Amino acid sequence: MKLDILAFGAHPDDIELGAGGTIAKAIAKGKKVGVIDLTKGELGTRGTAETRKIEAENASKILGLSVRENLGFADGFFVNNKEHQLEIIKMLRKYKPEIVLCNAIDDRHIDHGKGSKLVSDACFLSGLLKIETMHNGINQEKWRPKHVYHYIQWKNIEPDFVVDISNYMNIKQKAVDAYQTQFFNSKSNEPETPITSKSFIDSVNYRARDLGRLVGVDYAEGFTVERYIAVNSLFDLK
Repeated sequence: MKLDILAFGAHPDDIELGAGGTIAKAIAKGKKVGVIDLTKGELGTRGTAETRKIEAENASKILGLSVRENLGFADGFFVNNKEHQLEIIKMLRKYKPEIVLCNAIDDRHIDHGKGSKLVSDACFLSGLLKIETMHNGINQEKWRPKHVYHYIQWKNIEPDFVVDISNYMNIKQKAVDAYQTQFFNSKSNEPETPITSKSFIDSVNYRARDLGRLVGVDYAEGFTVERYIAVNSLFDLK
């Protein structure tokens, strides 16, 4: 299956929080989008790997994803090395995305920055002919995505561009809410974490509103780039 967009997240819920609206919008416009979670989020304070799996499946249905896979890397301990890069390369060559979305380049959780660099490096290496990989016993062809964009997470990193998600914020919110064990729940007796506060879940909405305000729309999501963005003319800019 060839995808238009393949989004990578260090943990289930990263993508929904950082790019859920952008993904929902792309799917509504007929694009095929898939998600690859690097870990099962097994070190999360609340819930378990099993509950995260169910929550990720529910979020996938809400977004309308074409496919979602989990590579089972070690939460908190995966590294950017050949072994892990090859697993990412196999996914890139399997789905041949035009666009790759990945974690923030710098963030509070160490897995986010690591995951960002790991996926970005693999995107380059995937285009090298002499790196050989196999999937289901078949040699894979080289593939390099045209674009790699990084969504914004905990830190308020200045975006290089934003996507208007005004008509899709409700879908993003529902996808985030699918992770019931991870975020604010007044009835939960589990330990509190920085992401279980009401202020954190509120920040998902007000960050989107603030980015939207800056570009004259209701809601937006921000992304950073690795190279200049080119447009055909000044009239392509909004």
